[in-house]
Amino acid sequence: MRRKLPPAAWILIAMVIGIIVGYMVFVSFPNKRTAAEIAGYISIVSDVFLRLIKMLIGPLVFSTLVVGIAHMGDAASVGRVFGKALGWFITASLVSLVLGLVMANLLQPGHNLGLPLPDIGASANLATSKFTLKDFIAHMVPRSFVEALANNEILQIVVFSMFFGVALASLGEKGKTLVASIDELSHAMLKITGYVMKLAPLAVLAAMAATVAVNGLDILIKFAVFMGGFYLSLFLLWGLLALAGFIFLGPRIVKLLQYIREPFLLSFATASSEAAYPKILVALDRFGVKRKISSFVMPMGYSFNLDGSMMYCTFAVLFIAQAYDIHLSIATQFTMLLILMLTSKGMAGVPRASLVVIAATLNQFNIPEAGLLLILGVDTFLDMGRSATNAVGNSIATAVVAKWEGELLSESEADANARSMDKESAATLANPMHA
Repeated sequence: MRRKLPPAAWILIAMVIGIIVGYMVFVSFPNKRTAAEIAGYISIVSDVFLRLIKMLIGPLVFSTLVVGIAHMGDAASVGRVFGKALGWFITASLVSLVLGLVMANLLQPGHNLGLPLPDIGASANLATSKFTLKDFIAHMVPRSFVEALANNEILQIVVFSMFFGVALASLGEKGKTLVASIDELSHAMLKITGYVMKLAPLAVLAAMAATVAVNGLDILIKFAVFMGGFYLSLFLLWGLLALAGFIFLGPRIVKLLQYIREPFLLSFATASSEAAYPKILVALDRFGVKRKISSFVMPMGYSFNLDGSMMYCTFAVLFIAQAYDIHLSIATQFTMLLILMLTSKGMAGVPRASLVVIAATLNQFNIPEAGLLLILGVDTFLDMGRSATNAVGNSIATAVVAKWEGELLSESEADANARSMDKESAATLANPMHA
């Protein structure tokens, strides 16, 4: 019997084919407008895939989170898990921001850039006026749950789901029927997710092809120092996250990293950590994290724990300052780090959030916003790394919180659970109509 290729291998193959197809389009159609038009048609597949994922995220977060909180039993348990998760997220955020700051100072990627700088008066056309801590806190609470679902506002869905889940838990026997119904909804959403994920390799191929078709590979050479420095910093951050995971999980961290290979590659290739969310939930199930923890901590992580995005903020701000030969003292950089620590918590749900945060920070420290135009061309390639890092950070955070709460299955129990999931998956593939 021939061994099937794992899903992660298919995604890697799709990435390579996508780069080849994209480069062929780039070379065959030198006119940028024509190439962009062709890329638009190619990207239909990846756009549809991401829309399907976004269609699932709201109901999936609501159903899994409500059931998870209801199973915790009381508000005290919810508060305890919330506190532990938030403590991890704040620490990880601080480490990410400091690492970006240190690496940008060590590598000096903006010095002697060798590229024409955008005019200081130019604007990147990013709305930064509403990106304040005050607006973020007000934005956390939904005016309407239906509106939050419609707009895929994960943080607002989390806030409503926490209230709803605690209320259901307090109802005791009366709430069991509704909890069971919402649990069935979560299983239905995961089943739909399984169907959607079959499109993943095609979506990856299309996303890579569309990106390379418009930008080519030459742009990577022009920004080799900046991108190389950023990805080196990301590798170090992955190492620190894995080390933190090893401290709390021991050698089992290796198995967790193996389980999240597919969602890692998926979020990297599509430049969307949302695309990996359903797959990470399944990977955590296989690792032995009980769903009542993963369904609570993961949505929080998507709101508060964007490690890759936060490291990019400090790295990119200092890169732009160096490009314009603007010296920032250590005290100024420390102030900037503290401001980013607060404002970056509002990233979730904001389109091109990292760029918006960077633009707001540049304005506050009188660094030309035009510098953003320098990195816009390669931002998609950088976003791939940021998204993949966010997926890794949230996976490790969830597993560690589960360990702290005593809600992590032993290795033998987790392996048995993974085998059971494999059998169920095989039965579904063999007879999908009766799954």
